[in-house]
Amino acid sequence: MGFISPVGTDAQGNPIATGNMQTLGKDDFLQLLVTKLEHQDPLNPMEDEDFIAQLAQFSSLEQLNNIAEGLASSNEWDYLQMQSINNVMASGFIGRDVKAEYSGVYVDANNEPQITYTLPSPADTVEFVIKDETGAIVATLTQDSVSEGVNTFAWDGTDNQGNRVDEGYYLVEATAQTSAGTTITPSLSLVGTVDAVIYRDGSAYLRVNGTEVPLGDVTAIGDAGVYTGQTENQDS
Repeated sequence: MGFISPVGTDAQGNPIATGNMQTLGKDDFLQLLVTKLEHQDPLNPMEDEDFIAQLAQFSSLEQLNNIAEGLASSNEWDYLQMQSINNVMASGFIGRDVKAEYSGVYVDANNEPQITYTLPSPADTVEFVIKDETGAIVATLTQDSVSEGVNTFAWDGTDNQGNRVDEGYYLVEATAQTSAGTTITPSLSLVGTVDAVIYRDGSAYLRVNGTEVPLGDVTAIGDAGVYTGQTENQDS
């Protein structure tokens, strides 16, 4: 009579790892070793060398597991420490000029995010597509007769149905059409002075010209007036 294995096998009879059995931890390994000892043939017990070898394997597995846990804990600590350092540094940017390239804006309960962008040439129409963090479109906005250079557009924070969107970070995509029918892509970039630092979910955002920019999106930092041409003590 043929033997039916309770373990799934391939065409060559090799066990197939499925589900949770694909990965064994040190506790599983120890349980297998104990089970093997409990059910060994008393007339043919495990040799001392085999037993010592399996204990050595278990010890190695335990040490590797502890090293992996230690590295994971160390990486998490390093991330939190770096995040704290960045947050402390961000407060020193208040009053300084920055250049930044960004991909979205943050909406809270009351603000109207400013979308600052740069056009390489004048445009008849600029279209902004606002998406949530899942990529779903929540609003499509247009601005007409826009000049070359740096421009700003205020979004009132409502969707295409006129409803106020939930608080959160929203992605912005911009395209423009010239009078000649050519499509150009505005650059979502800004130059301005940092007037505030906002902390959300452990991350720092710099507020520049009404736009909240993640600290990581800043490309250059300088003293007041370096990029804007304005200083705190500028003569009137």
